[in-house]
Amino acid sequence: MKIAILTLGCKVNKYESDALAENLTLKGYETTDALEAADVYVINSCAVTAEAEKKSRQMIARCRKFNAEAKIFVCGCASQNNPQQFLDKDVEYVSGVAGKLKISEYIDNFAKNGKKMPKRAKKVAKLPKEYEDELIAKQSRIRAYIKIQDGCNNFCSYCIIPYLRGRSRSREIFSIINEANSLDENIKEIVLTGINVTDYKIDGQPALLTLLEQLDRLGKRIRLGSVEDTVVSEEFIKGLSKLNNFCPHFHLSLQSGCDSVLKRMNRHYSSNQFAHSVALIRKYFPNAGITTDVIVGFCDESEEEFTTTCQFVKRVKFSQLHVFPYSKREGTAAAKLYKDLPKEVKTKRVQMLEKIGDKLKRRFIKQNKTGKVLIEEQQGEYFVGYTENYIRVYIPAEKQNDELINKILTVKLKKLYKDGAIAKIVRKMN
Repeated sequence: MKIAILTLGCKVNKYESDALAENLTLKGYETTDALEAADVYVINSCAVTAEAEKKSRQMIARCRKFNAEAKIFVCGCASQNNPQQFLDKDVEYVSGVAGKLKISEYIDNFAKNGKKMPKRAKKVAKLPKEYEDELIAKQSRIRAYIKIQDGCNNFCSYCIIPYLRGRSRSREIFSIINEANSLDENIKEIVLTGINVTDYKIDGQPALLTLLEQLDRLGKRIRLGSVEDTVVSEEFIKGLSKLNNFCPHFHLSLQSGCDSVLKRMNRHYSSNQFAHSVALIRKYFPNAGITTDVIVGFCDESEEEFTTTCQFVKRVKFSQLHVFPYSKREGTAAAKLYKDLPKEVKTKRVQMLEKIGDKLKRRFIKQNKTGKVLIEEQQGEYFVGYTENYIRVYIPAEKQNDELINKILTVKLKKLYKDGAIAKIVRKMN
């Protein structure tokens, strides 16, 4: 029996889907992450925006185009938020965020009993108070994503995720280290992921640096997922600078560069505090890639407030921007307290900020003369990978006499190309 596991949303969802796939593969099922003909589809849904939730629903119809008789299972944030929207589409099974591994039990039941399986099973469990440590993903041979934390306590006024993922809870450090130790020796890079990686704790105390120090001993490159401004301190950044394998790329979520908007968003820092954090990072990592997320068109955002954000982004000189229009989510504080802006206003502001982001990105790439690149794939005539500070690099394939995928190379960046730069190999490391 073939099972297609389709993932929408964040890297945490992808990690959990990969873990479910590993469990089903060990049971003897054929699994794929591609949208193609299959006997069973598992849709791991997303609800971070209204559009993401809509795409999660639409995925059901897309699956049925490949096999109208297939059994469809739905889990994740969108079904946690509103299971009925999927039950109304006559799917086989709907669960939420917790207990995703139980899906394999229901698939076993289907495999044994076929169409005798009860229809429209709804199993949305209560959100756990402790970290669920039953989901461990099988990793690729190049980069491994390791989930270290789940949930969030921030309750930003625009965000529904804390209500769907629950309160922050951290994975035991021995479990993380065990997974890291079990990785194939060919894996060159570990990326730590979670809903709020910043909030990783041991015995209730902040411990992200402690975890990174332990992982550094493995000799693999280490990269952080998105982090919050609150984790940036002299002690933390100085500690990172002492690690041998840490990749100096910080995805530091901004959301707005205007203090009045940050206050309405319930973000717990000012623009000046954020700028100080960036300066502190650059003190220890002068060539750090500092990327960020920005939400434009947030409730009641004026032209003046948007202009302030644009000016702040230019002043900080991010290496890359991810720009999103505000998406109203029912159940959040913002949806109750503030008036939404017209779609055309948001679209215009997204386009304006994206242009600024493109200029900043090109400027950052030009400032970097060399880098250490992990080659991930071959795309046509180029080998492609990322530097430690997250510049996408293209190396002409026709000039190479050997396979470069999964090698770390010291390169010289020559010129801008597509979303990164063309580079020349200086030295092959491994």
